[in-house]
Amino acid sequence: MKHHALEQLQIVANVNLDYPRPAMSRRERLERWADLLDRSPRRSLSTLHETEYQATDERAVMHVDHSPISVAFADPVLRSAGLESDHYGEARRFFELSDHQLHRVVCFCHFGTSVSAVAAAHQVRALIAAGDRRGIVGRLRNMLGW
Repeated sequence: MKHHALEQLQIVANVNLDYPRPAMSRRERLERWADLLDRSPRRSLSTLHETEYQATDERAVMHVDHSPISVAFADPVLRSAGLESDHYGEARRFFELSDHQLHRVVCFCHFGTSVSAVAAAHQVRALIAAGDRRGIVGRLRNMLGW
């Protein structure tokens, strides 16, 4: 193996000193998702049907094309940060959301068969604004997913 000084390498190649990219925080992942949704605010996205009534293992594999989750999965930045699919359970894991929180973004019962991208972005931004609740009541609500 031949070693070169950074200055020598920059003559013949683009050197990205930020590689590997530091892990995105939960907040950064959620902000990225909301920003992606805001890029096409009038876009109609499909919702997932009655997520709250599905068994845990069935809910985890729920998927529908052109959903708010699909918008996130189509983004190479979020995929490189670890988003592995556009299934409900993967979105829940990757964005560190409770079932209740993700339900508010993607479920049929809140929006009908479709949701505008701007409405989904609004729900994601509400999750960001809620942040980590402080105090015993806040911690209890986080544990229960409210």
